[in-house]
Amino acid sequence: MRLRNVKNKEEILNCSPFLVKDPEKYCGKWSGYFNNSNPIYIEIGMGKGKFIRENAKMYPNINFIGIEKYDSVVAKCLPKIDESLSNLAIVRMDALNIDQVFSNEIDRIYLNFSDPWPKKRHHLRRLSSRVFLDKYTHIFRGDFDIWMRTDNSDLFCYSLMSFSEAGYVLKNLTLDLHQNMPDLLITTEYEDRFSNKGMPIYSVEAVKVSKKVNK
Repeated sequence: MRLRNVKNKEEILNCSPFLVKDPEKYCGKWSGYFNNSNPIYIEIGMGKGKFIRENAKMYPNINFIGIEKYDSVVAKCLPKIDESLSNLAIVRMDALNIDQVFSNEIDRIYLNFSDPWPKKRHHLRRLSSRVFLDKYTHIFRGDFDIWMRTDNSDLFCYSLMSFSEAGYVLKNLTLDLHQNMPDLLITTEYEDRFSNKGMPIYSVEAVKVSKKVNK
């Protein structure tokens, strides 16, 4: 994927109060970062951040963290954040390191229009592969809860199998989310582009009862 450079990118990244510069130090302590014990939802691969920003506005009693790997993409998101929001943080990181940044504290993961990694030799790089599902095991606080949307049918089928093999129960599965669009559905930039072209949006909620012992 070719990314366009963003003018004043470094200044934007350095000056934004929403970008967490050293997220590893909050591992297991994100409630302290937000200064409350509200649920924490994360979006892995937030893109330009429309989904995570609008969710933070709509649900002030939930803490949201947007995760994105690329500087230029993060720099496009940060200036669009409402400065009054106190329940939103942005983390710039590779998702492979997610279990170094979170520990037993996440209540929901959003996987929206993730990179499909179409070549078979790259399938384990998919955010719904067993590699990542194993990492997610260590970051959830209670029951495991993953909400996924994609326009890619191959990735969707792969993910359904991956979730099922890992013991997740599939709920609210749809092959065309926008055909009967739920009220107050918050979309992503990619989603708007695809749905405007008449492309179906695949969606599922994968849930797994936690076997963790509360201490």
